[in-house]
Amino acid sequence: MNNESLPPIKIAVLIDGGFFVKRFNALYNKDRHLNGAQVADILYVMAHRHVGKRNVLYRIFYYDCMPLGKKAHNPISKKAVDFSKTPEYRFRIELMEALKQKRKVALRVGTLKDNGHWEIRPSATKELLKGNIAITDLTEDDVFLSVKQKGVDMKIGVDIASLALKKFVNQIVLFSGDSDFVPAAKLARREGIDFILDPMMANVEPQLFEHIDGLKSVQPFKERERKPKKKQG
Repeated sequence: MNNESLPPIKIAVLIDGGFFVKRFNALYNKDRHLNGAQVADILYVMAHRHVGKRNVLYRIFYYDCMPLGKKAHNPISKKAVDFSKTPEYRFRIELMEALKQKRKVALRVGTLKDNGHWEIRPSATKELLKGNIAITDLTEDDVFLSVKQKGVDMKIGVDIASLALKKFVNQIVLFSGDSDFVPAAKLARREGIDFILDPMMANVEPQLFEHIDGLKSVQPFKERERKPKKKQG
């Protein structure tokens, strides 16, 4: 039986927004020449490439938090920082607004918790530990305000469980590199759902293969796409 004789399958694509943006910028947008709306277009294409022409897209779920828009004072320079005026804020808002307008896209928005303190960037910490620089050598760019997403992982888990238990789809594709999805993935697989992970070419811990049915990283350009890895047996 060839692939064309098989019935189409219904697929849901779930995208961990924080992970996607970080990996996308590292791979394709290092100089930040693409704005949020352009990245939304590419994300949409990448999601559809998991579906293909023969299968049916149930929905694309995008999970993220609204960007930090508060004002704070940099502890090194003592300058006031308005995060709502930063390029990162504009990028995130553009991305989410563009996704809202696309067909069959659902946004799941968590909250961003401000931990109230600043941290030294890992690169600067490394130089401090080596003795190459002193605390007094730190610049305003060597520190960042510590924030943490709340509710995003829970929303991903709830949607995976709902899609599986209500038999809405035959396959779930998840863009993520986080092992927190494992319990939900195990439930989906017990319900007969084909579970595919797209880590965007990031390294995946070998033990995660136990809890997925396939690994496939798609890219914006077809000729550079990696072939899917399937579990044996």
